[in-house]
Amino acid sequence: MIMSRIEAAPDEARGSLTDRLLAGLPSEAVLTDPDVTASYANDMASFCAAGAPAAVVLPRTVEEVQHVLRTATALRVPVVPQGARTGLSGGANATDGCVVLSLTRMDRILEINPVDRVAVVEPGVVNAALSRAVAEHGLAYPPDPSSWEQCTIGGNIGTASGGLCCVKYGVTAEYVLGLDVVLADGRLMSTGRRTAKGVAGYDLTRLFVGSEGSLGVVVRATLALRPLPPPQLVLAAEFASAAAACDAVCRIMAGGHVPSLLELMDRTTVKAVNDLAHMGLPDTTEALLLCAFDTPDPAADLAAVGELCAAAGATEVVPADDTAESELLLKARRLSLTALEAVKGTTMIDDVCVPRSRLGDMLEGVERIAGKYALTIGVCAHAGDGNTHPTVCFDARDPDESRRARESFDEIMALGLELGGTITGEHGVGVLKKEWLAREIGPVGVEMQRQIKQVFDPLGILNPGKLF
Repeated sequence: MIMSRIEAAPDEARGSLTDRLLAGLPSEAVLTDPDVTASYANDMASFCAAGAPAAVVLPRTVEEVQHVLRTATALRVPVVPQGARTGLSGGANATDGCVVLSLTRMDRILEINPVDRVAVVEPGVVNAALSRAVAEHGLAYPPDPSSWEQCTIGGNIGTASGGLCCVKYGVTAEYVLGLDVVLADGRLMSTGRRTAKGVAGYDLTRLFVGSEGSLGVVVRATLALRPLPPPQLVLAAEFASAAAACDAVCRIMAGGHVPSLLELMDRTTVKAVNDLAHMGLPDTTEALLLCAFDTPDPAADLAAVGELCAAAGATEVVPADDTAESELLLKARRLSLTALEAVKGTTMIDDVCVPRSRLGDMLEGVERIAGKYALTIGVCAHAGDGNTHPTVCFDARDPDESRRARESFDEIMALGLELGGTITGEHGVGVLKKEWLAREIGPVGVEMQRQIKQVFDPLGILNPGKLF
């Protein structure tokens, strides 16, 4: 749905829009063939409507982005910024008559500074490419979403994405020091800093992180880097119940340990991985906990955690001896979503985050919901920070099963709020969770966020219909 003060570009105006765009852009940067533009219409989310773009623009420079926004403002045309479209909430979905602004060609790493420990990048830089580039300087960019081989830094900033390492290193928002942003009217604004400290004025940088392209278009980012940690070692612990695995998580965190990774897979996920990859995990495994340390003496840390897992009821604890064995242990976790997709062909991936102390209640509740709706719902979780990914498996060709999938998804979000959590830990709100954002932050919160949107985007042309 597009805000009422925007009119989608009618067919007779499409030529005018294209002509105005081509006045400041090379012809190869403007796509108008409906068969081509349709391929840019949506991200990877299920149950999220997408419209037909009037044009797709692939700029290479800041000036070209400014031209697009000035044109859109002049013609009152909505603009939907996009990265690699690996998102899971419909936040990059097109609206009818919009200009899709795909930033994937702005993919230069402009600077890596080992002294200041910063990188300056364009929004289309792929997360994994940045990680590999800074590693050559003995540095690390810690945020590592599961789609890190495809997702872009601009998209990571738009959704404030996380990843497997968040338990120790935090999420994207903690690494964005400054931004260059093109506003809705085409003006260029810089926020933040490149210094280690800085508190001048309101923190507009944090405001843009997680705003899903609704306040401005990020065209450059200054990112904090960290020294490259030692290789991590991984421990796998099997449990006869999800409750026991969640108890182990609580013991590990209460014990003051700082793992670089703490991941959990429930029995449904373990079975799906076994069925797909024949990894030989025991059929009796109700939950699998993976814990890693990248400390100077990871073996000692794993031994201490192994004792805590055993005290919580682990049926088997297997610490890796080296990085190669660690990678084998992590393979199951990395295959989780692919394996769950193979169960029924379609998945809805939630990302409800709850306090760590309520993690067991969350898994128990999801199992209850799966039974209620007669669905397969697997849970893999960034257990160290309480970020769960209940994944609803269903046959999209079956209307009744699709209905039950959507209803179960909503019930899982309600459960997360009931447990003191949040509807999204790292995937964003987009289209999928608009109703639930309003429930979480309340009417006053929605009103204030709309007023902030009004300040930055008075015509409502930036990614309309998302968030609220």
